[in-house]
Amino acid sequence: MPNLDKLLTELTVCEFKEMLEVKKTKSWLKSVSAFANERGGSLIFGMADNKTVVGLSDIKTDIDIISKAIKEKITPLPTVDFRAYQTDDGKDILIVEVLAGSETPYFYSADGNLIAFIRIGSDSQPAPPNRLRELVMRGRNLTFDALPTEYKVDDLMFTMLDATFKKVTKQILTKNDYISFGLCRADDTLTYAGLMFSDECPLLQSRVFCTRWDGLDKSGRSDDAIDDKEFECDLISQLLKSHDFIKMNMKNRWKKMSDHRIDKPDYADRDVFEALANALMHRDYHIIGSEVHIDMFDDRLEIYSPGGMPDGTLIQEHELDAIPSTRRNPLIAEIFHRLDYIERRGSGLKKIRLETSYLYGYTEEYAPEFRSTPTAFHVIFKNMNYVLHGKSGQDTGQVAGQDNRTATLLEFCMTPKTKKEMQVFVGISSRDHFENTLLKPLLKAGDLRMTLPDKPNSRNQKYVATASPPKRLT
Repeated sequence: MPNLDKLLTELTVCEFKEMLEVKKTKSWLKSVSAFANERGGSLIFGMADNKTVVGLSDIKTDIDIISKAIKEKITPLPTVDFRAYQTDDGKDILIVEVLAGSETPYFYSADGNLIAFIRIGSDSQPAPPNRLRELVMRGRNLTFDALPTEYKVDDLMFTMLDATFKKVTKQILTKNDYISFGLCRADDTLTYAGLMFSDECPLLQSRVFCTRWDGLDKSGRSDDAIDDKEFECDLISQLLKSHDFIKMNMKNRWKKMSDHRIDKPDYADRDVFEALANALMHRDYHIIGSEVHIDMFDDRLEIYSPGGMPDGTLIQEHELDAIPSTRRNPLIAEIFHRLDYIERRGSGLKKIRLETSYLYGYTEEYAPEFRSTPTAFHVIFKNMNYVLHGKSGQDTGQVAGQDNRTATLLEFCMTPKTKKEMQVFVGISSRDHFENTLLKPLLKAGDLRMTLPDKPNSRNQKYVATASPPKRLT
């Protein structure tokens, strides 16, 4: 028998059962339903929660009972694999692996009722209405943004979408483009994606509420709020106006150095924009009466969007490097990608943390936080200029983020690179900011040298690292 501990670590999600409940089959059949409805999982019979092996007396009979119960009470029939193992001391355990299904929802049937279960934490619970709708659509290979509406293309205007697309791509959107992008159907009926990109989107839940609170919570110190805005418009305007609201209510301090200055913004601007785009394209638009909320406090910025992880898991359960790239609204995501608002690689959350680490004075205390529930997703940015535990990120004297970016740039310059190549690589849009915060300090320290020292202003000038880059800070 293979090592039991190694075997258990290979199982993604599992639930332990000391014995097979024959008369109370719902106690474990609900988990079969939940595993099939989401990312799969395993039931381990003959083992306690603390992983103590209790053993089963008759595995063959148990397999027959389990198979019969699944066939009679789970519909449609999920794919299940049985694996029996015997420990060194002769105790038998049974692993029932339930594969993630493609014909969701998988219902548990009893007394004429059909119940679809999902995993919430370590428990299997009935799917709430919004999750049940998602399971139904997934089983039909549909998404909310692809569903048809009662509106026609000519009923609404698309000024913002047309103008932005032309500005970014240098092309004009045609009727065929609207159809191929999934914004409308061949009969001119708009999909929900098309509806939400219209200038005056009539979908009530497609809104963003922005508030700058006075203090550290919503109770306020004096007035309820310093500033607030509500955006009920097309998705592009929601994204840009929400971004502008945050920029208007955050500070961008700076520190004077001997021959340059260092910018010290409250938040990393590109990270905030990425989080806003994610909130709009991944939110659950099935949830009526709930909108994207942006709440700014003295010490933090919180972005809330309705709907948890598309696969039903919790973001807290994942390493950021291993989050599955699942798009709840793929048509919206595709338009955002074409407008250069997002990337396709599913690396948004990891990138947000990385970019924030480049800010001057960054420490792990200021790392963005991601939290989710089955019905909500939260992103929390820490204000780099706010005092935490007696010290602000900008006042600590530590420059971990700056060192990370320096190490990254020096790695890039192990072969000669032009100034423009370097600026694009580190993702700094301002040439002056790039030169003052990175290029000049590295040249002055001798970490970089010009390949044509007698022609500093030459367009062909390249820069190369003088030694191996320092180790990146984590």
